[in-house]
Amino acid sequence: MSQTQANLVEVRGIRFSRGDRVIFDDISLSVPRGKITAIMGPSGIGKTTLLRLIGGQIPPDRGEILFDGENVPQMTRSRLYTVRKRMSMLFQSGALFTDLNVFDNVAYPLREHTHLPPALLHTTVMMKLEAVGLRGAAKLMPSELSGGMARRAALARAIALEPDLIMFDEPFVGQDPITMACW
Repeated sequence: MSQTQANLVEVRGIRFSRGDRVIFDDISLSVPRGKITAIMGPSGIGKTTLLRLIGGQIPPDRGEILFDGENVPQMTRSRLYTVRKRMSMLFQSGALFTDLNVFDNVAYPLREHTHLPPALLHTTVMMKLEAVGLRGAAKLMPSELSGGMARRAALARAIALEPDLIMFDEPFVGQDPITMACW
């Protein structure tokens, strides 16, 4: 919507519950545009749930979740689909498609959201794989990857569209000390 807004994400007074269990009650936060923001807390506190709320995967019981000024819970499915080109989520599990090789996993959002010619798509995917240290893994299946490699393949997919917002759920799970040093 507006590149001039200081905050890319604003969560205002959200309440979210599952059955009788209230997970969030009147939670508000801001994520400044272009800044790294960490949400930290013990296991089971709701960090993943908050990311899923911001990404529009689940709706809050009440409150607003603004992405670049637009209220995510009020978006139509088609508008949310369009907005998701600008946001990406790296799940704890990596969430790679098991029946696609690494190249096709990374290419998936590019094929889904762009009309890149095949040569440019190939170059872009290989650049993303290079960026995460997996250039040689393009033809491997997810089952052939170590946990850390699978997370890096998922990261390559998450950055494929160069989104404005990347949400990392447990970003350091499964990473070796050398990869951690790169962060």
